[in-house]
Amino acid sequence: MNFQQLRSVREAVRRGFNLTEVAHMLHTSQPGISRQIRELEEELGVEIFVRAGKRLTGLTPPGEALLPMVERLLLEADNLKRAGQDFSDSAQGRLSVAATHSQARYALPQVVRDFRALFPQVSLHLHQGSPRQVAEMLLSGEADIGVATEALAGYDALVTLPCYRWTHSIVAPPGHALLQQSEPVTLEQLAQYPIITYELGYTGRAHIDEAFGREGLRPDVVLTAMDADVIKTYVELGMGVGIVASIAVDPERDRLLRMIDAGHLFEVNLTRLALRKGAWLRGYAYHFIESFVPTLTRECVERAMRAGAAAPVPD
Repeated sequence: MNFQQLRSVREAVRRGFNLTEVAHMLHTSQPGISRQIRELEEELGVEIFVRAGKRLTGLTPPGEALLPMVERLLLEADNLKRAGQDFSDSAQGRLSVAATHSQARYALPQVVRDFRALFPQVSLHLHQGSPRQVAEMLLSGEADIGVATEALAGYDALVTLPCYRWTHSIVAPPGHALLQQSEPVTLEQLAQYPIITYELGYTGRAHIDEAFGREGLRPDVVLTAMDADVIKTYVELGMGVGIVASIAVDPERDRLLRMIDAGHLFEVNLTRLALRKGAWLRGYAYHFIESFVPTLTRECVERAMRAGAAAPVPD
């Protein structure tokens, strides 16, 4: 048994049993992948994959049972390598951070800048994606740290830690009728105008829909986007009023727009940081986390990782 055999099994599952993609991923040939899998099956005395001719089509019951063990072995092998690197040279290496568009654009820039100043020899990779994609990058090992508001707490294989709470804001062009009233905006008033906001599954969109739903309102959502800058662009064009994360609005930068606080309309959102259970973090990764959320010290993160559960939400 060797690690190449285990990687062949793991990647075959991750790549939907497409051995051509597995071979490309592992920089080898398709026959080589097939041979590695066959040799492991012969050594274990069981078939791991269901086959249709020469094609893999799924996992057998023994394969379903063995896959978590394969994942753990490969994770621990990676942890061993990272631990050795940490002790041999704590200032060099690679850190991969996956975040949603809003977090990468508005919450992380200063953290990334400060981290680069402290660890210039660490190669920092910032990946953007949907909350689900952020979770998948963590689970696959492509990312070390994940940051998102939606979805992360729903994965048993991830440890999630609370970062910060935030609310939504309404953005509208100067002179808009919603800006003229002295009383706080109501959902009923807001629903009278075309709305531009986030796509489903992004940046607290669920709380927006839930708030309108509780009031029996069906807002006219004319455009959705993943990124607040896109939303604000179309609000500036007069296509509707926007609902965005408050952190995405800057009076200096957004001079063609006006903001109305919507904290009283929509539920408060919680951004979370996630890590893969059992993963070894290099020392500089803890610095990155604490720079982002000062309360998430190394001791706090390690305690959560040992518990293997979500950290409590702060008051």
